[in-house]
Amino acid sequence: MGSKRRWYFIWVICCLCLFISSSGQALNNLTHDDLDDLFQDYAFKAFKALVRPRTGKLYNAALPVNLSGMEASVVRLRRGSFWVRGANFSTFHIPPRIIPLPYVKRLAIVYQNLGNWSSYYYRVPGYALVAPVVGFMVYDASNLSATSITKLSLSLRGDPISIRFPQVVLPEGSNSTIRCATFSEDGSVLLSEMTLPSECLGHDQGHFSLVVSVPPIAVPLKRKVKLWKWWAIGFGSGFIGLVLVGLVGIVALTFVKKNKFGEMERRASEGEAFDTVWIGTSKMPSARVIRTQPVLENGDAP
Repeated sequence: MGSKRRWYFIWVICCLCLFISSSGQALNNLTHDDLDDLFQDYAFKAFKALVRPRTGKLYNAALPVNLSGMEASVVRLRRGSFWVRGANFSTFHIPPRIIPLPYVKRLAIVYQNLGNWSSYYYRVPGYALVAPVVGFMVYDASNLSATSITKLSLSLRGDPISIRFPQVVLPEGSNSTIRCATFSEDGSVLLSEMTLPSECLGHDQGHFSLVVSVPPIAVPLKRKVKLWKWWAIGFGSGFIGLVLVGLVGIVALTFVKKNKFGEMERRASEGEAFDTVWIGTSKMPSARVIRTQPVLENGDAP
């Protein structure tokens, strides 16, 4: 019973490890569009989990474990209210006089914060991110139970969108100018100057961050030689260790076999000893005495 339970626990642990590994691998293979769709799906699930979601209230989306470190939130607005007041939620200030296209009665704004995954999904050659990548996308929210959600486009008629970055971490020893980075859907990056400290401007939905230029790191030739030397030493040590482990395994196996044969011989020697006789060309065992002496049932001879 104990053995079965132990194997059951081992099987459960293996399944959990495979699940976590596959989840992490799947997350690593996501594109920008896949990530946007994932945020949209979990954001709309936040609406569906409520009996009567309120218009104009920001709700946080419950993300799975494999999206740990990221954040998503969503707000549902009426088209008329969005035109008159705009939207001032999260780190974005979306001004009034913006038209969502095509026409919808209600719209949902999904806010994203990639957190410590920012530098994995978004890179700017020659620059380093100094703030998390944040973004927002606008969707049709007229029917929350719809199976297919339409992404909307925006037509700005007034002021641009402002993005605030409360968390800015400069690299050690960096004195470069901080610049705004706008990541377009086609993969291009637009760099611009900040209008205010830790604040950028945008003209459409998308993803944004702050960057600073970093000089290319030149590795000295001596250091390269040392690195190759350490790689060679490590590889050689690993190979020798593998050979030693194999030799130890062979010796241990031989020792176990010898012990097994010794035990068999010991058990055989503890049994009854027999003499041997030659019959022709064959050597046969021969008992010294008869184990059971014959006894006559009747003592009178015939």
